[in-house]
Amino acid sequence: MKTARLPWTDIAPKAFQAMAAVGVTTATSSLGLPLMELVKTRVSQLNGCAFCVDMHVRDLRKHGETWQRINSLVTWREADLYSPRERAALDWAESLTRLVEQHGSRDTEFTALQGQFSDQEIVELCWTIAQINAWNRVCVGMRAPVPDKDIA
Repeated sequence: MKTARLPWTDIAPKAFQAMAAVGVTTATSSLGLPLMELVKTRVSQLNGCAFCVDMHVRDLRKHGETWQRINSLVTWREADLYSPRERAALDWAESLTRLVEQHGSRDTEFTALQGQFSDQEIVELCWTIAQINAWNRVCVGMRAPVPDKDIA
């Protein structure tokens, strides 16, 4: 198993604790944990964060998500396994994650989002997407190791 580049949680514990506190706040979102975990998993896939993909897939399984939907998440646009609400959230997550690749207004994605979510939920979704992107960058940069353990 690869090891972390630095003991980053020990070197900057206040920053780590602040990020963890944001996670506690977003976990109480009205979006619901299963949807949030789908979004976190997809963003982590896009960013190539092995640690976060592993963690959020485990969380999806704990919430009863099927292997078929988890395995098809990378092809969610082609797989007819996701609700319109999930599709709007995944599209928004990809749009905000791929900022450099997708310059533009994002009006189409935002309009689709408004058809499925309240204003409160949209803002909570944005915070969830922002936070997982930040976690991905730290975990990739510090090479957070994927624990070697069985998955349900």
